[in-house]
Amino acid sequence: MSNPAAVESSRPSVIPPLPSAAMRTPSGLYSVPLEPGKPILFVTSELADFVKVGGLGDVSAALPRALLRYYDMRVLMPAYREVVESLWPIEIVAHLPGLAEIPACDLGRVYLPEGLIVYVLVCPELFERPGSPYLDEHGREWPDNHIRFARLSLAAAQMTSLEGDDVFSDNGWHPELLHLNDWQTGLTPAYLRWEGDETPCVYTIHNLAYQGVYGVDRLASLGIPEHAFTEEGLSFYNQLSFMKAGIVYSDHITTVSETYAREITTPEFGCGLEGLLSSCAEQGRLSGITNGIDDSWDPKTDAYLACAFATNDWAGKRVNTEHVRRMFRLAVSHGPLFAVVSRLVHQKGLDMTIAAAESIVRAGGQLVVIGCGEPAIEEALRNLEARFPGAIGVYIGFSEREARCIFAGSDFLLMPSRFEPCGLSQMYAQRFGSLPVAHRTGGLADTIEDGVTGFLFNELHQSDFQHAIDRAFRVYGCTELFYAMRRAAMAIYYQWRLSVTPYRRLYHQLMDLESAGNAGSIRRAAQ
Repeated sequence: MSNPAAVESSRPSVIPPLPSAAMRTPSGLYSVPLEPGKPILFVTSELADFVKVGGLGDVSAALPRALLRYYDMRVLMPAYREVVESLWPIEIVAHLPGLAEIPACDLGRVYLPEGLIVYVLVCPELFERPGSPYLDEHGREWPDNHIRFARLSLAAAQMTSLEGDDVFSDNGWHPELLHLNDWQTGLTPAYLRWEGDETPCVYTIHNLAYQGVYGVDRLASLGIPEHAFTEEGLSFYNQLSFMKAGIVYSDHITTVSETYAREITTPEFGCGLEGLLSSCAEQGRLSGITNGIDDSWDPKTDAYLACAFATNDWAGKRVNTEHVRRMFRLAVSHGPLFAVVSRLVHQKGLDMTIAAAESIVRAGGQLVVIGCGEPAIEEALRNLEARFPGAIGVYIGFSEREARCIFAGSDFLLMPSRFEPCGLSQMYAQRFGSLPVAHRTGGLADTIEDGVTGFLFNELHQSDFQHAIDRAFRVYGCTELFYAMRRAAMAIYYQWRLSVTPYRRLYHQLMDLESAGNAGSIRRAAQ
C-alpha cells in the first residue's frame, strides 16, 4: 500500500479532522490554576500540535500541559511553515537580536487550548521550508542546521536573562527555570553561562544518537568563545557537540526511562559520551523519568477507529482488525495480524523484521507496516510487499489516523529496536490491546512485562527475535491466555500524570538551590 490514496479510498466519505494534542485532553484535566505557579520555559524543536517527527513532538505537547496546573509553563519552538500556515494567530511580542552569523528574528505568541502559551521564532529564512524540521524534501539534512538550532538556543537564553528586559518582556514574564530538549537546544545553557546567568536548566536527552556534531570551523559563526572549546566544554573528539554543551552546562540531565539512564553510561549505548554521563550519574545529576501518553489513547472514545471497543469487547477489536486488512488489501485470514508503526531507520531493527517476515507469513500471519525514513529500508519494504501480496502491506508515509487504526486492529506490534530511549508505540499498542514483541532495552524493558503485557527478547539476535515471535503465535493459539494478556496490557496506562511528581520534585530542588545561591556552584564543582 505504498500509495496513500489506497488508504484514503478505504475511509468513510466524511471524517472529522483528528484533534490536535491540545484538544485531546478532557476539559479541565490539566486546568490552569487561578494563581499561576513559577514561570518555566519548555524549549523544543517539535510540538505535535503543529509538527512532529517522533516522540519528542508528543512529549512536548503533553508534558507542559500536564504541568500547567502547577506552573506557568510556556513553550518555545521555531515557527516552521506548518506553524505559520496553521489556524492559530501569531502575535509578535518581541524582536530578538542576532549573534555572529545567527540572524535576528521576531518572537511570536500563540494561545493554544488548555491555556498553553507557545512562543514561536518567526524567521522565514531559517524555518519556513518544505520537508521536516531537520531534513529537506529529499531527506537530506539542512546544511545550516547548526545556525537554525543555535537560533532556537539563543532565543531561549535571551528570553531568560533579566539583562535582556529590553529584548524580551511579556508583561514581566521571565522563566525561573528552563526545560531543554535534545541537541537542538543544547547551546541554551552555554549561552546563559557565558553571560554569567545561573538560571537553572533541566536538559532532557530523548535520543543520544542524535548529537548535533559540527566542525570546529562553525565556532565563530555561532558566537562561541574560544575558551569554551575544551575537553571539559564543547569539544567532542575535536568537533563541536550541541548535545555535550547541554550536558556540561545544565544543572540536571534527565532521560526518558530509568533503564536508558543506566544504559547511556555504558560504551554500548553512550555514543562516546558515556564517561561524561557516568560522571553526571555519580554526582546525582542524571536521572530517568519514563514518558507517558495522553488521554486521547482510549479505544472506548477514539473517533478514528472503525469501531470503539473496551476491555473484553473482542468483537469490537476484530472490526478494527478487518478494517486494517481492507486498508492494506490483505486477504481474509484467521491468523494473527502483526504491525510495525515506526520511523524506518536502522535503530528500529527493520532489517530484523524484514528477515522475519517470511516466517510470519508461512505460519499463517500477516504484517502491516506504516512509516517513512531511510530510502534503503523503504525500498526493502516495498520489495517485501511485492513478494507477499495479500499477506504484507506497506504504507510509506505517516498518518496518525492510520497509525491509530493499526494499533487498534493489530494483534502484535513488532519493536526489535537496537536501542529505545523510551518508546511510545508500545504504550499505544498495549492501550489498544496489541501485544508488543520487543527487544529488552531502554523504555521497552521498563514498560513491557514479559509474558504478561507483551514479549521481550534479551539478545539482539535474529534467532532470539524469531523465538519471541514464535511465542506470540503460540499464545495467539491459546485463546484464554491471549485474551488474558490483552486485558493485562489494556489495564496498564502510562499517563503523564505519573511523570509529573518526579518532574515537580526536580524543578523545586533546582529552583530552591537557585534561591539559595547554590545551583551554579554545585554545577561548576561537578564540571
